Amino acid sequence: MCNLHSNTMSHEAMRRLFDVSLDASSLGNFAAQPAIYPKGEAVIVRIGEDGGRRLDLSSWGFLTPNKSKKMGNWLKPRAWNNARDDKLTSVPLWKSAFETSRCLIPGTGYAEATGRNPATYHWFRVAEAEGFAFAGIWKHHKGKIGVEEVEGLFHSMVTTEPNELAATVHNRMPLVLLPEDHDAWLNGSAEEARTLLKPYPDNGLEIFGSGVGVRSEPGLDA
Repeated sequence: MCNLHSNTMSHEAMRRLFDVSLDASSLGNFAAQPAIYPKGEAVIVRIGEDGGRRLDLSSWGFLTPNKSKKMGNWLKPRAWNNARDDKLTSVPLWKSAFETSRCLIPGTGYAEATGRNPATYHWFRVAEAEGFAFAGIWKHHKGKIGVEEVEGLFHSMVTTEPNELAATVHNRMPLVLLPEDHDAWLNGSAEEARTLLKPYPDNGLEIFGSGVGVRSEPGLDA
C-alpha cells in the first residue's frame, strides 16, 4: 500500500517529460509537492476530450459512502487511494476506470513505513531520473457521496507485486511505468494495459532516504 509520495518536478519539467503543451495544462503556478497524502491534490496526466494529453490536479482517492456502524450517521466519504492490480477488472469501483480512464501520476519519490510509534519511512525513486510516472486510474464525480456534495477529478494509484528492492520493506509497491509504456497505459486497450501490470525492474529503483518520521521527500521541507 502506498499512502505517501512526492512530486517536486517543475511545471515545465512535467510538460517536457510527459509531452503536454502549455495550453493543455490547468496547473497554473504549480508548487513542488514534497509530501502528498490520500485525499490531497496531486497532478495527473490524462487524455482530454480532444484526444490529447493534459495536466490536471486531482484528489487522491476514489470516494465511497461511509456510514457509522455504531451510530448510523454519515461520516466523511472513504477514500480508496490504492487499486490492486489483481482486482482492477473484478471490483466495480475500479473496473470502468481501468477500461476507459487510465492516467499517469507524476512523481519523484514514494515512501513505505516500517515499525510503529514512531515509524521509519523509506523513500524510493527511479534511479538517475528527473521524475517518473505511477500508473493510475481517474474519474470525474459530481453529486452526493453520503450527504457530502463533491465535484471534481479523483484518482487512485495502482499497486502490484514488489520487485526485489521494494520487497525488503513492503509486500506491495506502486505500479511505476517505464517511459516507453506511458502511451500504452494512456491510450491502449484494457488488454494492452493488463500486460503492464508488473513490478518495476529490480535494478531500476533505489532507496534515497530512510529515517524515523521522514514524511516528506528527503532533503526538502513539507
